[in-house]
Amino acid sequence: MIELQNIRKSFVGQNVLNDISARFENGKTNLIIGKSGAGKTVLLKCIVGLLTPESGKVLYDGRNVLTFGKRERLLLRREMGMLFQNAALFDSMSVLENVMFPLEMFSTKSYVEKLERARFCLERVNLLDAQDKNPEELSGGMQKRAAIARAIALEPKYLFCDEPNSGLDPQTSLIIDELIHDITTEYHITTIVNTHDMNSVMGIGDHIIFLADGKLEWQGNKDEILDSDSKILNDFLFSSDLLRKVKERSSR
Repeated sequence: MIELQNIRKSFVGQNVLNDISARFENGKTNLIIGKSGAGKTVLLKCIVGLLTPESGKVLYDGRNVLTFGKRERLLLRREMGMLFQNAALFDSMSVLENVMFPLEMFSTKSYVEKLERARFCLERVNLLDAQDKNPEELSGGMQKRAAIARAIALEPKYLFCDEPNSGLDPQTSLIIDELIHDITTEYHITTIVNTHDMNSVMGIGDHIIFLADGKLEWQGNKDEILDSDSKILNDFLFSSDLLRKVKERSSR
């Protein structure tokens, strides 16, 4: 579990995150949603350690990472998997080599063990047949699946996904969502997804926090979100034709 306690972050005197407190539980897909500029990316960067908040606590299973030294941060990094918005695969490496990369960086396993683990991860995302291809030979969805395989190579306790469906068609987005959700529940990972995709919200939103102007405006799950009495959240949600139609049907 990851817990945030009273997180504040500002840039050049302007508050970006204002007293954010939230809990992200194991085995659930935890979503951070909100308009552009709401503070989603800044919050995610504070959670993974790319930014340091001015005040508050970031607790990984009770451990406040803001007090960690260099060695403790390195050990924590080995417990984390990251899926970047553009997949961020290395063009100079094969798909298999990309998945092996974090193992080469952080694992003490033998080469044979690393190879077996990388192939297992590729098989888990149904991409073993593409192991010898280069990333540019893959479709966008296949690149995201390869990136997921790389993200879980170290058997992480915590998985972070930044706009995992960016640039994908709706059908492929659904496949990526289901894969992230299945891996999260199967391995009991604490998964945090930064997204603006309302299909993801309604499909895999086990726990959702909604940010508006750097504040935590609402939190709940996909079954509760359509019945919120928050005007700010409703204005955000029902700008989507899909959710507006879902709301209308549920009201009949």
